Amino acid sequence: MKTSSRPQRRGLRRVIAVALAVMGMVAGGATAVAAAPLPQTEQASPYNFNGIIRDGQTPVEGVEITVTGNGVDETVATGADGRWMIGVPSTGTYTVSIDTSTLPEGLTLRDPSFESREFEVGGSTAVGVLFPFGPSTGGSPGADPGTGSSGSPGSGEAPAPGDGETPGGTSDTGASSNDFGSQLLARVISGLSFGLLLALAAIGITLIFGTTGVNNFAHGELLTFGGIVFYVTTTLVNWPAWIAVVVTLIASAALGWAHDWAIFKPLRRRRVGLVQVLIVTIGLSIALRYFYQFLIGGGTYGLSVERGDVLQIGPVLMRTSGVVSSAIAIVVLVAVGLFLTRTRIGKATRAVSDNAGLASASGIDVDRVIRIVWVLAGLLTGGAGILYTYFIGANIKWDVGFTILLLLFAAVTLGGLGSAFGALVGAIIIGLVTEISTLFIAPDLRYAIALLVLILVLLFRPQGILGRRERIG
Repeated sequence: MKTSSRPQRRGLRRVIAVALAVMGMVAGGATAVAAAPLPQTEQASPYNFNGIIRDGQTPVEGVEITVTGNGVDETVATGADGRWMIGVPSTGTYTVSIDTSTLPEGLTLRDPSFESREFEVGGSTAVGVLFPFGPSTGGSPGADPGTGSSGSPGSGEAPAPGDGETPGGTSDTGASSNDFGSQLLARVISGLSFGLLLALAAIGITLIFGTTGVNNFAHGELLTFGGIVFYVTTTLVNWPAWIAVVVTLIASAALGWAHDWAIFKPLRRRRVGLVQVLIVTIGLSIALRYFYQFLIGGGTYGLSVERGDVLQIGPVLMRTSGVVSSAIAIVVLVAVGLFLTRTRIGKATRAVSDNAGLASASGIDVDRVIRIVWVLAGLLTGGAGILYTYFIGANIKWDVGFTILLLLFAAVTLGGLGSAFGALVGAIIIGLVTEISTLFIAPDLRYAIALLVLILVLLFRPQGILGRRERIG
C-alpha cells in the first residue's frame, strides 16, 4: 500500500472504532458516536521514533535528538517532561543520534557508541529509543540498544507502553535513591499494585471456571476491550473521564453477556466437550485480538487523560493515578467479596461452583447464575483494562490483554482453580514476584520467573494455595 493512503485508512479505522467500540462491538450498545479530531499524541507521519530523557527521576529539557535517513533529517529538543518524538514517512533504516553537548553537566552516556545508532522501522509504528546514562562501562557497539539497568543514575527511556519502563506492565513507581532498600520498597509497592490489577481480571476467570468448568483463553481480550473503549471515549471523542468510565463498564458488561448468549450457552445446550470449548476460546481470542488490531492499528497509543503529579512517600515515588488505581482496586475487590458471601446471588454462584447439579435440584436457576457470572466477569475485567492502561503509562495497544494472559492464569492456578479468594492471593504473589525479580534479573525475564514460581508451588501443592484436595479415581 502506498504511504500516502495509510493516514486515510487509519482515519477510517478510527471512525469504525468509535462506532463499534462504544456500542459494545459484538455486545451491542445503544449510542453511536462520531470521531473527533485526533489527539495531539497522534502524529501525521505513520511511523515515529520516541523516548524520554531523565537524570535519575528528573526529566531533562532541551536535549537535542536527530533522526536521519530515507530523505529525513530532523532534529527536536526534549520537552519539559523529557519526552521527544520524530515522525518518519516510511519503513526502512534510520540513524538516531543524541547531541551530547546539549546534555546537562555531569550527565554522560554509559557507552559512547550509543551516541549514534541505526534502527529499523518495520512491524511496529512506534520505535522507542534508549540512551543509557551513567559511568562508562566500556560497552561494545553490539550491545542491545533497547535494554538498560533500572538502577542507573539516569536514562533516556522508551516511553511506550510503560512510560520509561520495560514494556509489558511495569508501573512508573520508583525510588528517590539508588540504595537497595529504597529500590526494594518501590518494587514491593509496584508489585502490590500490579497484583491488585491482576486480581480484578483473574477473579473473572476463576468465577467462569467455577460455574462452567471452562478456561476462557479469550479473557485477555475482555481486558483489552475495556482499555480500547476507554481510549476511544476519552481520547478520540473527548468525553469527560467519568462518562468514559461508565460507558466502558457498561460496554464491558454487555460484551461478557454476549459471550455467554451468543457462544457458550449454545455450546452448553449441545453438551459440547470441554476440550472443544477450550479450542473455541482460543479461536475467539485470536479473532478478537486481530479485530482490535484492524480497528486501532498495530501501534501503541497514548490516552489524553491526566495521570496526576508525582508523589514522594518516604523513599518511594508514585504517580497519583497509581495510588488512585490501587485504592479503586481494593474497594472493588472488597465489594466482590461481600457480593459472594452476603448476597443471595453470590451464595447461589458459590453453590453452582460447588455442585451445579445439586444447585439445580435445590431450585437455583443455573443458567441465570452463569449469565450473571459472565456479566460480572466482563465488568471486572473491563474495569481492570481501564486501570491497567494507567498502570502502564496511560497507553493502549491491540494486544495488551494477551501479554498478561498467562499471568492471569498463573494467578488463578496458584491460588486454586474455582476459588475467588485464591485468585486474589495468587495474583498478589505473582505481582510481587514479577516486580521484585527485576532487582536481580533483566526486566524482560520477570514473567518467566513468575511462571517458574507457579510450577514450583504446583509440584508441592497441586490444588493451589486455597484449593481443595480432590481424589482421582
